[in-house]
Amino acid sequence: MKYLLLVCWDAEQMNGQTEPEPGTAEEPESFPWLDDLQSRGKWVTGDQLAPPRRGRSVRVRDGKRLVTDGPFAETKEAVGGFDLIEADSLEQAVEIASDHPVAAIGTIEVRPLWGSEAS
Repeated sequence: MKYLLLVCWDAEQMNGQTEPEPGTAEEPESFPWLDDLQSRGKWVTGDQLAPPRRGRSVRVRDGKRLVTDGPFAETKEAVGGFDLIEADSLEQAVEIASDHPVAAIGTIEVRPLWGSEAS
């Protein structure tokens, strides 16, 4: 079954990060958590998101489009990345999420993809 890990941490800290210039991506550093999941065939895909200041929230109400800067709700934490993983059960997905380095400073929300078998 596939599970989405929403990786959330301090929104203010994310907004303070210096973003790389387009086309100047550095060589990715070793990331033991990711290396382990890849070697076990449990990681499908994932990435870090641009800071919340670069996002927009879109709603349509009564046929009118409403666009606001940043995330949907004012919050101390924001989604800063995601990982899509394969796990045999929700319990295994939670175990994988608890080993994620950001779990020690932020929150990892674990959600099965719609249509995945309930466990």
